[in-house]
Amino acid sequence: MAVAPSPAAQSSAACPSPAANAAHALPNSLDDIVALDALALSEAIRTRRVSCREVMQAYLAHIARYNPAVNAIVSLRDTDVLLAEADERDRQLASGQYLGWMHGMPHAVKDLASCAGLPTRKGSPLTCAAADTHDSISVGRIRAAGAVFVGKTNVSEFGLGSHSYNPVFGITRNAYDTTRCAGGSSGGAGSALALRLLPVADGSDMMGSLRNPAAFGNVYGLRPSQGRVPYGPAPEVFVQQLSTEGPMGRTVADVAQLLATQAGYDARSPLSIAQGGSDFANALPREVKGLRLGWLGDYGGHLPMEDGVMALCEAALHDFTAMGCEVEPCRPDFAPDRLWRTWLTLRHWLVNGSLGDMYADPARRDRLKPEAQWEVAGGEALSASDVFRASIDRSEWYRALARLFERYDFLLMPAAQVFPFDAQTHWPASVAGRPMDTYHRWMEVVIGPTLAGLPAISVPVGFDARGLPMGLQIIGPAQADFAVLQLAHAHEQQTQWVRRRLPPMLCTG
Repeated sequence: MAVAPSPAAQSSAACPSPAANAAHALPNSLDDIVALDALALSEAIRTRRVSCREVMQAYLAHIARYNPAVNAIVSLRDTDVLLAEADERDRQLASGQYLGWMHGMPHAVKDLASCAGLPTRKGSPLTCAAADTHDSISVGRIRAAGAVFVGKTNVSEFGLGSHSYNPVFGITRNAYDTTRCAGGSSGGAGSALALRLLPVADGSDMMGSLRNPAAFGNVYGLRPSQGRVPYGPAPEVFVQQLSTEGPMGRTVADVAQLLATQAGYDARSPLSIAQGGSDFANALPREVKGLRLGWLGDYGGHLPMEDGVMALCEAALHDFTAMGCEVEPCRPDFAPDRLWRTWLTLRHWLVNGSLGDMYADPARRDRLKPEAQWEVAGGEALSASDVFRASIDRSEWYRALARLFERYDFLLMPAAQVFPFDAQTHWPASVAGRPMDTYHRWMEVVIGPTLAGLPAISVPVGFDARGLPMGLQIIGPAQADFAVLQLAHAHEQQTQWVRRRLPPMLCTG
């Protein structure tokens, strides 16, 4: 289905990125270092064309200059300590010891995951300000690959809500318009990537928390298949299946390489997938001509969309048809209202399990944000049969999408229902004139892949007339993560939105 590109989507790029020329070139200055894609930076370090100290100096200077405008990186470590760790990485290289592709690369961990030596505040005053003594599974793998941890990336409180604000660190702002939000809960990661404060970023996704910030930041965010990235160590390892950790980056190749680091079985996470992570570091180019893509759109008008969102996403369908793909509208055989009810039940149940002890203590309850209190209270009202019924409905939803995948290779739909909104607003009260009855109803568009446990990546599709970015989800069948990355890579080569449009503050200095 060929769709003509919209004027907004096809407008000339504002301040073309220096990375367009510097992404794989030998860096000649500190600015050139931060302009490198993560894989190009990795190779420059490995071949000792740049030192780990030079890389750390470049990134710390860049963070000092631009992070105050967006508040993306928090709990930043001391400069002298970081430079000493970078020097140690240089000594290792000089002695022939190469830890992996992230050797000497600065990295900041999403502030929901444990990282030894840094506090995990989760955006809440109810958490401990002392440094953690252990790494989460995913963070441990990033450390083993050679990364140097500079700090954490900001989140929404306990990861609840797709707007990264909290009473501990404040608001994370959008790299393209600092009066707007960055999305969430991986909002700090998204803004940090957009502004070149980090080479790549890790995040997690329950209700679009890797996809929504990517859409709002003109970068890539992959929610992997359920179990692809082992979660933990955690007290409960079987039923917490809505959220998963995953990678973000400015190129699909960088996202794939970080997934290769994060993925793979771990005995502490018994439902993790045994397939080795190295499989995702394979070459991404593939022939996409003839692929069948189903366009889910707004579920036939069920999802309200801010004016301009559908226009940009439908214009992006032209990019896929230009690549030789076949695109047609489709609908799952499943009522959208039933899907939303399933989501509310399971989310209430799981959030109640996570925060119920805090809610039970009146002194701590008052320090939880109202949205968290509402989730826990909703969980308390559920019966065991309510939860089991929701699990049956979730299973039926998976089977409904499986039937679509008998006809289509991939499914497409917007990554958000609104453009980045006022950063001072906690969440949109209405979308396209339709009132939002919960704090997350405006992100209903992302729950389908979550509930089905499917891989989904947000790819950039352009900007509206205000210069605000938007993304589109590419959704694959169960465990088809590499195929999703391959189609996203082909779309990236076709469009190059990240290189075409740099955040304005990087143009003006």
